[in-house]
Amino acid sequence: MSLLMDNQFGELPVDKSVDTKFFLESVAYLPPFFDCLGSKVFLPIKSDISGNITKIRSVYDKDPAKYATLQQIVESEKEAYGTEWPKVGATLALMWLKRGLRFIQILLQSLADGEKDENNPNLIRVNITKAYDQALKKYHGWLVQKIFKAALLAAPYKSDFIKALSKGQEVREEDCMASVRQFLINYTATVDAIYEMYTTLNAELDYSV
Repeated sequence: MSLLMDNQFGELPVDKSVDTKFFLESVAYLPPFFDCLGSKVFLPIKSDISGNITKIRSVYDKDPAKYATLQQIVESEKEAYGTEWPKVGATLALMWLKRGLRFIQILLQSLADGEKDENNPNLIRVNITKAYDQALKKYHGWLVQKIFKAALLAAPYKSDFIKALSKGQEVREEDCMASVRQFLINYTATVDAIYEMYTTLNAELDYSV
């Protein structure tokens, strides 16, 4: 089984609330996704995601009943931190985490949709570029953007990426993409719900690092 299919996200309830415990359990398996991209230049994104997961979990562990959903965490911090919010606590960690999750989502969706460089069909550079431009670029300063451009030069071949995603097993591209599409259903719904929550609560920040 693939890295993704072994750790599916759950279906959201009608109110689109995101269960904190299940969310943390699911995203905990995502940092190794960046190992599949080959280049060590992606390690800062992997580290950032891991760190933000840890920050959110530390808040949740203080009172699992009070923080049963991500919405409850963000709303509680909004009330507790006053003018410092949303640039504090789990709210800030989740803000950056959702951007990393969006990067993964756009990259996988682009691959599943068959988008490719016709001149180099076995490269995934075009897919990674799309994901970076839409999910992360606007929040990165000149230096970070330059580092990422260097990472693109080391982007793996699609065949190598698929093999890494499939835990080293040789699988057909069609079968791997079918698994990716299945994974994306609940994953995308979850990421969309978090983005929608940040918009509704006016918790989004546009500063760059």
